[in-house]
Amino acid sequence: MQFGFLGINYKNASLDIRDKTAFTDAMKLDFFRKAEAAGIQQCMVLSTCNRSEVFYFYIEERQCEALCQIYEEMFPAVEVKAYLVTLSGEAAFVYLFRIAAGLESLVLGEDQILGQVKDALDYARTMGYGGKELNKVVRDAVACAKRIKTGLKISEKPLSVSYIGIRKLEEACGIAGKRILVIGSGKTAVLALKYLFEYQAVRISACSRTDAHARRLREEFPEIEIISYEERYEVLKKCDIVVSATASPHLVLRREDFVPKRRLTMLDLAAPRDVDTAFAEEPRVTLINLDTLQEIAASHRREREALAEKSREMIREALQETMGWLLQSRMDSTIESLQQRCGEIVEDSYTYLNRKMELGEREKKLLKKVLNASLQRLLREPIQELKRLDTEEEQEEYQRLIRQLFQI
Repeated sequence: MQFGFLGINYKNASLDIRDKTAFTDAMKLDFFRKAEAAGIQQCMVLSTCNRSEVFYFYIEERQCEALCQIYEEMFPAVEVKAYLVTLSGEAAFVYLFRIAAGLESLVLGEDQILGQVKDALDYARTMGYGGKELNKVVRDAVACAKRIKTGLKISEKPLSVSYIGIRKLEEACGIAGKRILVIGSGKTAVLALKYLFEYQAVRISACSRTDAHARRLREEFPEIEIISYEERYEVLKKCDIVVSATASPHLVLRREDFVPKRRLTMLDLAAPRDVDTAFAEEPRVTLINLDTLQEIAASHRREREALAEKSREMIREALQETMGWLLQSRMDSTIESLQQRCGEIVEDSYTYLNRKMELGEREKKLLKKVLNASLQRLLREPIQELKRLDTEEEQEEYQRLIRQLFQI
């Protein structure tokens, strides 16, 4: 039994292609059934916005070819073959372990994928396509990912400029209890509001050059106060923090239009700039803009890449244990067959002796125990030797000999 992988992801397919090759739960089930008809008993589909990938166990190479064809037929509107990547053996194992740890994600080291991997396995198991080997491999990958995240803390180096900016605000002046103005209503402004609330912000006013857009923010953030864009300077007089994140081609806050009379921390998340850099000359003002934030993000990205490199050894060690278990498990059926044959011999011998001897209930139980213990003792060393076999070639040779010698 071999481990295999096939699929597409953000590295080799555009968003448009990924959208067209996403699996619904119904499609996953259909895929599982077709894979089973091709001889694949254990199969898992990992389908997210960045990937549509399949992990499976197979016995013969032709099953891999059949699975690729099934995958292609699932999405007739796409020339899937042009994007499809396949792996097998150790390369497929390593790829799964790296995926679980977030090392193959668009955002290096992100945490969300770990839950998605667990969900994919749960669905496969619920539908009856998990199996002992697939369950073991995926759970080991998840356990390894957790050790990497706990030990290396890759995801604690934020890459989101918005999040880094809000963290810089917290370091500069603290956020809880402060009066805050947010200018803008797009994605960056929405992210900034989410992060501000994570830091216990409670008094937030918001405005946008388009009033209707600003009012829509209230649907997601009912706690905020909406003001008109023209009132921004008046409200700013009472604020401790201003966060600006518009798509304006011009400055939103000009030095000549506003003179701070109190301590003010200004976070400019816009490109081009929203906030006049002349504010940095004011003794009462702390100005944080994208130049600083992008430097921090780049530094964090480099740190994540260095930590990801360190994780290679952790994956290698974990994978050795997993593959050792899989190698031993290949002999489980042979060992079970030996023990079953042993049980048949014990039962035959017991039945014969029970007919020939007059035994009480106590003696009968004792006789069966002695017979079973004697044969189990005979098998103990051979079974231990079978478990120590460390190549598939040796295993196959021993399995052939055992089938021949014991007629099983």
